[in-house]
Amino acid sequence: MSQVKAVNVEIAVVLGRSTLPMQQLLRMGRGAVIPLDAGVSDEVWILANNHPVARGEIHINDDRISIEVTRAADVFDYNAGGV
Repeated sequence: MSQVKAVNVEIAVVLGRSTLPMQQLLRMGRGAVIPLDAGVSDEVWILANNHPVARGEIHINDDRISIEVTRAADVFDYNAGGV
């Protein structure tokens, strides 16, 4: 069991996705805004080592942001662009 505790897992939260032409991406500078395909109340994707493991909701309390896990992820939805 001690070996399992020593394994590092990278956790990432995906708020949304966007498709941009390379020319537009190269012109972006500091402060550029990238529109995402997600709305304010949409669930976020929670990834472990770039693999979708759960869905969640964003919670903001004072200056802290947290994610509440709401359900298991559907890998097929994630690969299809997720809804």
